[in-house]
Amino acid sequence: MIRELVEDWARAVRARDFDGILAHHSAEMLMFDVPPPLESKGIDGYRETWDLFYSAQPDPIAFDIQRMDIVAGADVAFVAALMRCAEKGDHGERINLDFRLTIGLRKINSRWIILHEHHSVPAT
Repeated sequence: MIRELVEDWARAVRARDFDGILAHHSAEMLMFDVPPPLESKGIDGYRETWDLFYSAQPDPIAFDIQRMDIVAGADVAFVAALMRCAEKGDHGERINLDFRLTIGLRKINSRWIILHEHHSVPAT
């Protein structure tokens, strides 16, 4: 169920489907991201980060799960994934960007809800 939730979310990102992107996120969610703002609190702040993401993306949108590991208990779960997206280069060329994703979820009323997302890239 968690794997499908994350796969559906990634599909929604590729489709620019904001309802799908937000469907399983808590209203009080917290995200740490690569580009500023480094911290986004609440669903409205999280939603706004996608405008920046899409402004830097060449078509078609890449947001692909390369590997995903899930650890889940009865009401708390963590997802650790290696992901790939892309960005526009200075001359419009497509540049692949590999990043790390960690998601924290909690089961509330029998439904998994994303409370935390952390996107990161290796330090250079």
